[in-house]
Amino acid sequence: MANEEEDRMHPLSAAIREKADYHGAPESLVAAVRAALPAAEEAPSRLRFWLAQAAALAGVAFITWAATMGYLRPGEDERVAGEVLASHVRATLDHRTIEVASSDQHTVKPWLSARLPYSPPVTDLSSQGFELRGARLDRVGGRQVAVLVYARRLHVISAYVWPGEVRAAAFAKDGFNVARFSKGGMEYSLVSDLNRNELDDFARLLALGQ
Repeated sequence: MANEEEDRMHPLSAAIREKADYHGAPESLVAAVRAALPAAEEAPSRLRFWLAQAAALAGVAFITWAATMGYLRPGEDERVAGEVLASHVRATLDHRTIEVASSDQHTVKPWLSARLPYSPPVTDLSSQGFELRGARLDRVGGRQVAVLVYARRLHVISAYVWPGEVRAAAFAKDGFNVARFSKGGMEYSLVSDLNRNELDDFARLLALGQ
């Protein structure tokens, strides 16, 4: 009987060895498996066989868990997009989207530069239909950042700006659109309930600096 069971398990063992991705198991897992194994001279052959299979399956289960957690863990882009979206909604609900109210870039830029360790570019896009309303300070990723506030008809756009580089990306969630890109050593994250096409147009104008 034992031989039949071993024969049925051999294909599984071979498949695991051939198909599974191999990664070093954590020392804690190795120690736990070793502690569960009786001394070689004390363990019957059948028991040693089944414990070995259990150790192999435990390793596969651990690898699957680790891979799944890595897949489900949000990437940096998604994390930042979630933060700026939450910040935009929070500022809107608290009626504090603007701390310095001005459509003059020469007023907004010095106000931000005096309060931040960097000087964010401020672009006047009113001639293209995106009116500068002012700016505020907010926090993203534990740092204080500039937020330029624009309006397109009845829609508010929060443009988060801080030093950095990021690949261009776009997200949509809960009726809001988010666009991310870099320009001139600055990282931009735009949030609005504006439709995707118009937000992309706004992003393009900001990237061109006109």
